[in-house]
Amino acid sequence: MIEAYFIQLEQVLQEFPNSRSLSLTKKIYNFNQGYISGSVVFENNCRLDFIEVKNTDTKPKIKYRYHYMDEQQVMVFRYDNAPHHVEVDTFPHHKHEGGDIKSCVEPNLYDVLMEIAQGQRDKVRI
Repeated sequence: MIEAYFIQLEQVLQEFPNSRSLSLTKKIYNFNQGYISGSVVFENNCRLDFIEVKNTDTKPKIKYRYHYMDEQQVMVFRYDNAPHHVEVDTFPHHKHEGGDIKSCVEPNLYDVLMEIAQGQRDKVRI
């Protein structure tokens, strides 16, 4: 059920520390399908914009994008499944990092937030 899936995502976002603001948009297409998009601004002014189009009857997301930017709103990384990098062995799943395109498995929101948290911790240590 898509509403339960959206509730799980909202709980993950609410439990994540260091977020200053959160905005979400949800569209329910039917019992199992929907769209969610959001923007999280962290205390350090970095930002995560994301979208997911999901059918709860299938494991992979229909579409996703997790776009993380630094305090100047310059992309740090982006995960997506847009079908434009056929050279990647995990096609259509890939990660943009700097000027590189990397193979990756389909991430979930929790994993992306943990990667952001780790990057923020590493930045503080420098």
